[in-house]
Amino acid sequence: MTDDLSMMTAAELISRYRRKTLSPVEVIEAVLGRIDRCDGAVNAFCHLDADSALASARESEARWQAGRPVGLVDGVPTTIKDALLTRGWPTRRGSRTGSPDGPWNEDSAATARLRAHGAVLIGKTTTPEFGWKGVTDSPLTGITRNPWNLERTPGGSSGGASAACAAGMGALHVGTDGAGSIRMPAAFAGIYGLKPTFGRVPIHPMNMPGTIIHHGPMTRTVGDAALMLNVIGEPDPRDWTALPRESRDWRVGLEDGVKGLRIAYSRNFGYANVDFEIAGLVEKAAQVFADLGAVVDEADPGFEDPREAFGVYYFLRFRPLVDTMSDGQRALVDPGLLRSVEEYRDKGVAESLAADTVRLTLGRHMNLFHQTYDLLISPQMPLAAFEAGAEVPAGRGMRNWMDWSPFTYPFNFTQAPAASVPCGITSEGLPAAVQIAGPRYREDLVLRASRAYESACPFVMPESPAA
Repeated sequence: MTDDLSMMTAAELISRYRRKTLSPVEVIEAVLGRIDRCDGAVNAFCHLDADSALASARESEARWQAGRPVGLVDGVPTTIKDALLTRGWPTRRGSRTGSPDGPWNEDSAATARLRAHGAVLIGKTTTPEFGWKGVTDSPLTGITRNPWNLERTPGGSSGGASAACAAGMGALHVGTDGAGSIRMPAAFAGIYGLKPTFGRVPIHPMNMPGTIIHHGPMTRTVGDAALMLNVIGEPDPRDWTALPRESRDWRVGLEDGVKGLRIAYSRNFGYANVDFEIAGLVEKAAQVFADLGAVVDEADPGFEDPREAFGVYYFLRFRPLVDTMSDGQRALVDPGLLRSVEEYRDKGVAESLAADTVRLTLGRHMNLFHQTYDLLISPQMPLAAFEAGAEVPAGRGMRNWMDWSPFTYPFNFTQAPAASVPCGITSEGLPAAVQIAGPRYREDLVLRASRAYESACPFVMPESPAA
């Protein structure tokens, strides 16, 4: 609980709107003030529309005063990642290759659901170009920085969302995750991020990389993520890959705890290198689950690192994007994206089919694994946030961002739900996180375990960075 309007949870805001002890206008004014003070240093927004936000807040205020809110998040300040269409605002996806001119007359699926539920959309958050990497800088918007330490990255590709969330620049934030792009920045910025089962949140338009891409909530609490999932998980007929609607409230059962759940704890999946301090914080988190009554076994999931197969699957899907650009457009593109596409230039049908085989094998393996274990917990990231503006940490001999994200992309291959849960602060004052991964379709288990940990070890946010 906080008296700072810009740091209040969505659940608290809705409760106070209902009691008429707080107005959406007051909240939006506080959030816009926080953005004015902080975003010059953080650079989380690529588009801010204060006039529209204030107008929406006034409309929400009138609805609440009349006792007629339009939805679950009426009046809640919300941001949209600049990978998602938003009516009236440009969607440039971090790239200088496209025009900002409109007409921009369509909402993405998640944007449409949030708008229908009365969310106050305040702006669009930054992303690396076309969301291609795990940190957030782009030729269009420059470097986005971590509110915990402005010299460090907030991760990516939903780094603008994670930075805005941690700094109090909005309560609800939409992220996308094709290889870890919700969970990596959530871990680095110390917030909660959920990658739902593929299809749980409808996606339109379906941009590459196809059936490994997930849209999901990034919030400061587990309860807000469950609330947001209720909204963005509503059906959208434009997405034919979406799951049938599950008529449930994801907040129900959040407080049921983990007593009796069978949890596998893996230090490193059997192949990853994890920094000593991060490993220690995650081990303490595993003990918390045991103390809460879960049956925790130390057990690796038992699959080989799918990194090379995933790299083929992932980067082959960027090739058509780059190859259809003019020479002038390619001159404007992030050199790292061009380099990565060229690295996989010699991969063809045989390698693509082999990657599909790895994916199918991994999916079957994890289905069987979850016959024994309800959940799998592990480090979310093997290291803390490193230098802003760099794709890889200095001095570690890594070739690209996938080398420092070994715990994320396996669950894009399997399409299973996974969450990044803050689990402590390093000696450098940077967040660490534990990943909770569950069987497909069991967001309820992931959310329930996340909330149990949050109840025992409440999340903390950074001091507000100065502009």
